[in-house]
Amino acid sequence: METTATPEEWPPDGQFPFDLFVSKTYKSFWDAGNIQFTDAVGNLFFSVDRRQPQNSAAQTHPQKLILDASDNTLIRLVRLTKGSWQGFMVSDNEEKELMFSVNKTLNTFTKLEFDIFLGDGHVEGAEADLKMKGSAFKRSCTIYKGNSIVAETSLMYTLGFRKHFIPRNRFRVTIFPGFTELSLVVALVVVFFDKQKFWL
Repeated sequence: METTATPEEWPPDGQFPFDLFVSKTYKSFWDAGNIQFTDAVGNLFFSVDRRQPQNSAAQTHPQKLILDASDNTLIRLVRLTKGSWQGFMVSDNEEKELMFSVNKTLNTFTKLEFDIFLGDGHVEGAEADLKMKGSAFKRSCTIYKGNSIVAETSLMYTLGFRKHFIPRNRFRVTIFPGFTELSLVVALVVVFFDKQKFWL
């Protein structure tokens, strides 16, 4: 069962999973694409702004900004290495603090795995606060907190005489009850699919 809510009303009432729909549109063949997260009726919740490194010692890593429906920056994502990211909380256009760190722990053709450390608690030997596993090609990404599933992505299809898969530039993110950090889920999904063929 799907629930709908505007960004201002999140989290929605009730104990049902909440779906966001991820899509990527292109203005031209060479366009990098515009990534958006909407609800079931098309209300925009989040979008992603790509930022390339500037000619400055302070900005030497690729960045992505997680924006809300009003184009306010919520999270600044910085890719430190190919499998390492940091996410910084942004409020009133001012960067506040380190929100999370992500480290890729497994990278094969069929499977990706990441450890996520919240806040600045990433120290040697520390246990990850969240884990993320799945297959980018299958659009399958599951975020865990302990043994509980926080959120997961999935391809969509229409039902009928035959099942028709909706194109891979559009898929679903389901956030389960009990986890209200919606922007964090969005940022982690963006990290998971970064540089994956056929999409981000």
